[in-house]
Amino acid sequence: MSIWWSLHLRREAASVPLARRLLLGAMRTAGVEDSVSYELSVALSEACSNAVLHGGGGRSDSFRVTAAISGDICRIEVTDSGPGFPAGVRASGTRPAAAVAVREQDQEHGRGLGLIEALADRVRFRNQPGDAGGAVVSIDKILTWREDALLHAS
Repeated sequence: MSIWWSLHLRREAASVPLARRLLLGAMRTAGVEDSVSYELSVALSEACSNAVLHGGGGRSDSFRVTAAISGDICRIEVTDSGPGFPAGVRASGTRPAAAVAVREQDQEHGRGLGLIEALADRVRFRNQPGDAGGAVVSIDKILTWREDALLHAS
């Protein structure tokens, strides 16, 4: 069985906990182990926070979160309409050099992308194609299930 959902959220701080709570509720209902749900929710919170902070470019006051569970994999994508990632972003999950430089200069900020990488099984950072602009963060996580899971077919 597979499910997916999409959220169109305002680019404001209150959207971050809303997205996180919706994800946690969906994971709990589906029967995903709590520890995996928590890791995904922290990664999602970091990606949403980046969209809120950096995802504006005058074109849109919103960002999008799409999540899908297919088999034992959950994929979450956070898409904004900001300037996107700087040149040098690799789809393999390597953080942009600029993000690493920021982290080294300012210990209060710049750790979100690294945290996302640490919590996920696969991460891709890319820009939307063409002139659309905006960053896309794709997070893949292998799910483990509770014994009473509704979605997992043993």
